[in-house]
Amino acid sequence: MPVPISQMYTVASYVIRQKLAGRKRYPLVLMLEPLYRCNLACAGCGKIQYPSNVLKSQLSVEECLRAVDECGTPMVSIPGGEPLLHPDIQRLVEELVARRKYIYLCTNALLLEEKLPLFTPSKYLSFSVHLDGLAQEHDHSVCRAGTFEKAVAGIRAAVARGFRVTTNTTLFEGADPARTAAFFDAAMQMGVEGMMVSPGYQYDKAPDQEHFLARDRTVQLFRRIFAAGGAGRKRWRFNQSPLFLEFLLGEREYECTPWAMPSYGVFGWQKPCYLLQDGYADSHRELLEATQWERYGHASGNPKCQNCMVHSGFEASAVDDAFSSWRGLVAMARATLFGPRAPAPAVVPKQTPLRVAPAAEAEPTRGWSAPASPEALRVAFEYRGDVTLTLDDGATVEGYVANVGPDALRLWTKGSTALHDVPTQRVREIALTGRDTAAGQSFATWKASQEKGAAVTAAG
Repeated sequence: MPVPISQMYTVASYVIRQKLAGRKRYPLVLMLEPLYRCNLACAGCGKIQYPSNVLKSQLSVEECLRAVDECGTPMVSIPGGEPLLHPDIQRLVEELVARRKYIYLCTNALLLEEKLPLFTPSKYLSFSVHLDGLAQEHDHSVCRAGTFEKAVAGIRAAVARGFRVTTNTTLFEGADPARTAAFFDAAMQMGVEGMMVSPGYQYDKAPDQEHFLARDRTVQLFRRIFAAGGAGRKRWRFNQSPLFLEFLLGEREYECTPWAMPSYGVFGWQKPCYLLQDGYADSHRELLEATQWERYGHASGNPKCQNCMVHSGFEASAVDDAFSSWRGLVAMARATLFGPRAPAPAVVPKQTPLRVAPAAEAEPTRGWSAPASPEALRVAFEYRGDVTLTLDDGATVEGYVANVGPDALRLWTKGSTALHDVPTQRVREIALTGRDTAAGQSFATWKASQEKGAAVTAAG
């Protein structure tokens, strides 16, 4: 079934109200992460390399609802981790439906068929199933054989029971345009409502650092995919703005609007966005008012933003563009009716070398220590393991640094979820003492362990 007219009307009227109120920055979709643990450990994911006490933690339904009410967006995306592992996911969904929020519950679908009886079909609920291509590509992406077949079975079961279902696809360097086009055809045959597609973001902590797309590669890849789809691409239905697709195809230029899809999880409101971790705010208002937004986005020169073209950063930019002028509305209507404009791909010699980003400097590892300084505090924050802080009275505290503010840092006490706020002026020395859960997992090493049948999960 198509996207409900009520959803399109709700989103359009919400955006127009923000425009009429003169709000320069407003949220469109809340990215609500009730937990980080997962039953997969995908090579391109940077969300699951945390100490076990963090992975075992989760937001309560009440905490989730407070964030939803505070943010006030008409749509709520529930990624993770794997949300279906949350013991109260049924009640959370029921509460959001009661609030008439349009929900996209993101899942790898390994548990979908089993969990379907917990839910009731509703225009407010969609299952967004992670599929990164046909069986060969998807199973390689998630580093476990058989996941494509399991996910497709879950999709078919959900569609048969009357649920709204979409797919969520991340594309990386080396994706085959013809096979990707064939996957889009196959997704339509599964009966899904629409597809969401995005180039991968280069997570610093992801095991596979070799296959993230640069901007020029992204444009050429999407042009080749649409060219490979031929006339059949007219049957493709995308669950995203057609103007965002034209952005991926190089037909439009947008700046990132990271505030439009704020992320709330076990650490709080993530600065500046769902993908880039630069600290956390205690409230949505603080996120909007205290974040130095000029430091982020392509125009800022921030190297972490230069190749980003992901959905969570630019979809809202496209939506905002559509409602900023009559010209934008006409462009969206044209692209909706006739499909996005897809220029022919450039002719590039097969031997053209891949543009590889300069190698990053080696990060400090376990055993590193230094006197307290802003730079050392940043090292502690970015380390995916426990640290030991020596205080001005000689006492020590150990745990995971979840946030560093101007006056204090927040520590998850080692082995627990107890929070410890430590004034930065009291810290005299910092040492990396716990195992870095994101270290030593080069893609080749990690993949080899999978092939030997090692059970690698992030559930702790």
